[in-house]
Amino acid sequence: MKLQEIKTILGGTPTEEQLRQFRQDERAGVQKLLAAYDKKREKEKEERLRFEAMLRYEKEYLALPGIQNIVGVDEAGRGPLAGPLVIAGVILPEGCFIAGLNDSKKLSETKREALYPEILEKAVAVLVNVVSISNIDRENIYHATQEGMEQILREISVRPQVALVDAMHPHVEGIETVPIIHGDALSASIAAASVVAKVTRDRLMLQLDADYPQYGLAKNKGYGSQLHMDAIRQFGATKIHRRSYEPIRSMNLPPTEERDNYLFVPENGKADAGLAALLEDLRKE
Repeated sequence: MKLQEIKTILGGTPTEEQLRQFRQDERAGVQKLLAAYDKKREKEKEERLRFEAMLRYEKEYLALPGIQNIVGVDEAGRGPLAGPLVIAGVILPEGCFIAGLNDSKKLSETKREALYPEILEKAVAVLVNVVSISNIDRENIYHATQEGMEQILREISVRPQVALVDAMHPHVEGIETVPIIHGDALSASIAAASVVAKVTRDRLMLQLDADYPQYGLAKNKGYGSQLHMDAIRQFGATKIHRRSYEPIRSMNLPPTEERDNYLFVPENGKADAGLAALLEDLRKE
């Protein structure tokens, strides 16, 4: 058998008999292909073991009587000076496996974008809540985050019995909430929510950068980078800047327009109608 044929077989799912034959082949090229195959399989095994460890909380609660669905909840954007907060809730099916899923902060933008459609495809239910700037300013960021998470728990299409949450304490009757410090690195459900929230918010800020190019939102995502701070001093604050955050707070500007939080089910694709509708509303004068 030619090397290219063997390479094609090893790139798929070879049978045990094929592997046995290849291992008896003394050609250096075949042994090199087998070494690469074995290394890949070992990495896949390690990744599955890592992912299994991230399902520890899910397995623990699914083993209890009456527990059928567990939602992971996480947010993106508590610290930025500009743009809304985005919260996501994700319910993964039992036995789910998503290779590479981790805390969104540990992943590259390219990896998050690759994982996003896979999460949406495999999840039992997903819901995104874009917390308005007016609610952040009125409630303060902690309470706005907590209330936004509670909305997720009440409105997600499949009723969960348990919510795994990254270090927050939302309260909804009939749902046990489990706050987990660094939960986005310890729970697969929370990690999935963190990726959905982060991708959604990054896409939103990229779109808003076209409206406010001088603030560098595409790169800093609304955080207080030097470019962003310099732009605030030079051009002032916009309607997407949080009045309760310094240095905007000291400018004594009128409050932003009152807006409700915006909940939507994300679509498995880049052109999301829910996100488009939100942007249209944010751009209204």
